[in-house]
Amino acid sequence: MRIERHRLLSSSLGTARELVSLHYGTPGQGEKVYLQASLHADELPGMLVLHHLRRLVAAAEARGEVRGEIVMVPVANPVGLAQNLMQAQMGRFEFSSAENFNRHYPDFLALIGADIENRLGVDEAANKRAIRGAIGAALAAMRPATELASLRHTLVSLSFDADVLLDLHCDYEAVMHVYTETPYLAQAEPLYRHLGAQTVLLAKGSGGASFDEAQSAVWWQLQEKFGGRYPIPLACFSATVELRGQSDVDHEHAAGDAARLYAYLQHRGVIAGTPPALPAALCEPTPLAGSETLHAPHAGVIAFLKRVGERVEAGEVVAEIVDPLEDRVTAVRATVAGLLYARENRRYAVAGMDLCKVAGAVAFRSGYLLSA
Repeated sequence: MRIERHRLLSSSLGTARELVSLHYGTPGQGEKVYLQASLHADELPGMLVLHHLRRLVAAAEARGEVRGEIVMVPVANPVGLAQNLMQAQMGRFEFSSAENFNRHYPDFLALIGADIENRLGVDEAANKRAIRGAIGAALAAMRPATELASLRHTLVSLSFDADVLLDLHCDYEAVMHVYTETPYLAQAEPLYRHLGAQTVLLAKGSGGASFDEAQSAVWWQLQEKFGGRYPIPLACFSATVELRGQSDVDHEHAAGDAARLYAYLQHRGVIAGTPPALPAALCEPTPLAGSETLHAPHAGVIAFLKRVGERVEAGEVVAEIVDPLEDRVTAVRATVAGLLYARENRRYAVAGMDLCKVAGAVAFRSGYLLSA
């Protein structure tokens, strides 16, 4: 195992942060798998999962069983991790810019699309190398001007040439669920089955230029741009893995998730050995555009009537908002049928606050599909 330290652009005199990456196997030999945790720095389950996974992978490497390249970034956001205000950890948005740490990654189609055609031909493997080379050159030419930009640039520079990219997150309270792009569904199935995901949400460009989609999208975008004139693979399967809720941070969960990720790495052939039999799927994938977010109609105490993992019917009451000053109780009803896969962990709502999410089977939204 090799440890690399990447110094970030300092935001102020006398300060410096670094990103640490762990490297296993041999670059260029077999597939490359990239895993990172806690890009939203207040989402901690992934850190503990990678703590357990690195031990499994290190043991495999010592036995000579790593057949590809594995890169882990257990702490993907040292900037957000240091953002604490009155004992509250705030790792979703950068204080200086108010930007979400998981938005605004490069548009690689715009960066390479104008010139890449001259480098494409009839050989799919050669085309993959050419596209990755163009992306790498575009990244090398960038000059980040802020600490946040340097963080994003470093993360993408470590991962743009990965065959598999897994971004480990969590929700407030949630079941295990996975977001991925629709064109990669076939590649996603072994992952979500090994993980035991209870919800899989699909989109073909959800908006926001999140870390994972920015890197997987360029491949299907190039396929569409050239209309099949050149063989271009879907060469970067990426997924956001939501490891349940923020408080699901314990060794039992983490060791189990690490073992399941290890089995998936064996399934991909990055680690030698026969993986466990592929478990049965616990859900049918549904469109992200079919996910309904329910909101608080007014301020008050939240009383949930449904737990995460429960199915709800259209019109069913999922929560009540209680205003004890006006003696008012307002029912919040789902308008779609599906699984309640995530909900808020606070119990006081301000007007308009997101309360919970229901994965419906029929798309009804369009445009920007992500939360803030």
